[in-house]
Amino acid sequence: MKQAIHFGAGNIGRGFIGELLVQSGYEVIFVDVNDELVNTINEKKAYNIKIVGDKPKTVHIEHVRAINSNTHLDALIAAICEADIITTAIGPNILKFIAPNIAKGLTERVRKNQTPLNIIACENMVGGSTVLRNFVYETLSDDAKTKVDGLIGFPDAAVDRIVPLQHNEEPLLVQVEPYSEWDVSRKTVKGEAPKIKGLTWVDDLQAYIERKLFTVNTGHASIAYLTYQKGIKDIYRAMQDKEILTFVRSVWRETGSMLIKKYGFDPKVHQQYVEMTEKRFANPYLSDEVTRVARGPIRKLGAKDRLVSPAVQLIEQGGEPQALAKVIAAALRFDFDGDKEACALRDFVKAEGYGKALAHFTGLAPDSKLYRLVMAELK
Repeated sequence: MKQAIHFGAGNIGRGFIGELLVQSGYEVIFVDVNDELVNTINEKKAYNIKIVGDKPKTVHIEHVRAINSNTHLDALIAAICEADIITTAIGPNILKFIAPNIAKGLTERVRKNQTPLNIIACENMVGGSTVLRNFVYETLSDDAKTKVDGLIGFPDAAVDRIVPLQHNEEPLLVQVEPYSEWDVSRKTVKGEAPKIKGLTWVDDLQAYIERKLFTVNTGHASIAYLTYQKGIKDIYRAMQDKEILTFVRSVWRETGSMLIKKYGFDPKVHQQYVEMTEKRFANPYLSDEVTRVARGPIRKLGAKDRLVSPAVQLIEQGGEPQALAKVIAAALRFDFDGDKEACALRDFVKAEGYGKALAHFTGLAPDSKLYRLVMAELK
């Protein structure tokens, strides 16, 4: 049986990437540092996925096991030596922490195994696999780098499936939406591209990444930051609020205008994509907590992320990102005590003010158009 290693045994790993790998004939080895989760997977060797919506169904997943990379590094290195594919779904900020162990495994693998291998980071970010590759290469020797260059691919990916925060009595059960999308660039694949159910190999991944990031993720964040200010607790209830719904549609008009002009998307097809996204957010079976969707505001305010990047690109095209400016301002006001980044952001604003915070966290110059638009919203 083919072997896949997947870093991250959480809900997204089990409820999305792990599912597709198993259904494509792989045994999936989940890698995590949560000892209880690892032990439960190894004990049960199976779990269920509940697909919720108008036509609910349960999918039973077998052929899984897990490794705790903190306590069983040798087992992880041995698995990397034999793996047919490696994937991740751990969060963009964690990639740098798994890179040294991947580097150790690859160093050993290229000495023993000349079979090409592809490593795909399935994260909500642009160029996740490239970022992971750079972290891995930081700890490789020059000799290992040469061999890894020839045998190991790091194709970038765009992934999309809503897996909300959930508390299930069945420990490994995951609830997910029916929709999923997994697009991967074929440009940097080593060897033959793996055939995986639900994975589409594409030539121009950037268009797919930005369409998803600036529609799904920008829309989700916009709803969350504006909804937090109104005191609404979950996304489903937010989607019933006419003011919020009208506002997020204005955000989608701005990002859609930019994407259509940049990539030549058919406006009708793009509008269908937007409407499908809106319908997904309004799924009553998948309502997510506003504070979870809004978490990590410092990362989301980054120059290349879901708020600032589409706004800057729209301005470069001659547009006026009024709605996006309002979202950026709302993100700067996100002060939820249960989120470390929100607390750090709040403390910075309290000490330095909104103007310096905006420049610091977004990289925007004070004389830039977007900076002025956001500051106007903060007055």
